[in-house]
Amino acid sequence: MRQLHILLIAGGKSGEHEVSLSSARGVLAAMPHPTTLAVIAKDGKWLLGEAARRALEAGVAEQGEHPFPPPVPWHGFDAAFPLLHGRWGEDGTIQGFFEFLGLPYVGAGVAASAVCMDKDLCKRVLQQAGIPVVPWVTFYHGESTPEPHFRPPYFVKPANTGSSVGVSKVRADQDGQSALEEAFRWDHKALVEMGLEGVRELEVALLGNIHAEASVVGEITYASEFYDYETKYTEGRAQLHIPAPIPAELSRRIRELAVEAYRVLGVRGLARVDFFLAEGGTLYLNELNTMPGFTPTSMYPKLWQASGLAYPELLDRLVRLALG
Repeated sequence: MRQLHILLIAGGKSGEHEVSLSSARGVLAAMPHPTTLAVIAKDGKWLLGEAARRALEAGVAEQGEHPFPPPVPWHGFDAAFPLLHGRWGEDGTIQGFFEFLGLPYVGAGVAASAVCMDKDLCKRVLQQAGIPVVPWVTFYHGESTPEPHFRPPYFVKPANTGSSVGVSKVRADQDGQSALEEAFRWDHKALVEMGLEGVRELEVALLGNIHAEASVVGEITYASEFYDYETKYTEGRAQLHIPAPIPAELSRRIRELAVEAYRVLGVRGLARVDFFLAEGGTLYLNELNTMPGFTPTSMYPKLWQASGLAYPELLDRLVRLALG
């Protein structure tokens, strides 16, 4: 089997910078192809060579050395792996740059990346396709923000962040205005989403170009009030149950809905699809993450390992899908 030369890009300017570097450590250790690392610092400048390796070991890069575009031999690579979580890496921005270069890359294209990143737009597309989503209302920064038509508790979220960055839960004894202000720190658009009682959080991993394969279904449990940033990335805060202790028919339905949503949105390469199971058995698709985490606590690689696909083989499949 021909060896491929991969450009792995990690870090980024988003609030998920450190998560990206943690993901990159895992990918570099398991990648079965020769890989060159580039790190985008928090200031948007790039680090290459040994400077990139030092940033990876440190777990953070505040300042870079090279303005964009950096002196990278772009056409010396078979494919790019933009392991960038959040804005400027998962929203179609860097994907558009690769399209201009004609460089194959891992993951969804420009349009699918942008739509999946924007929680409001993604919900609208899924709802139009008949896929159940949690009821929500959308507000833009600077406009009047009346109370939503559903009662607390509810969640306030920036439209374009991941890893629960900027997300707040508003209870009946709280004013939602401060939660909106926090969301608007991260984006000009915010969602207010109905809270669900007794919810279970179920996830499935997808792999493929348009017509995807689905992994086993996993479940996440935790003691915190919701699945916030600290809970997601602090070892021991959350428990992953793989496979999820759910009936076979529910597992089948989750996998079918995930594959349908993947195709409707035109996703390529990979995605983790998250669901809420409410009391009474109502199932809602929460979101599609087109560049899920590859950290030691991340669900995406663990779901595939439980489905019989080891980490190095998963990475090989991803880079070969980029070429297909």
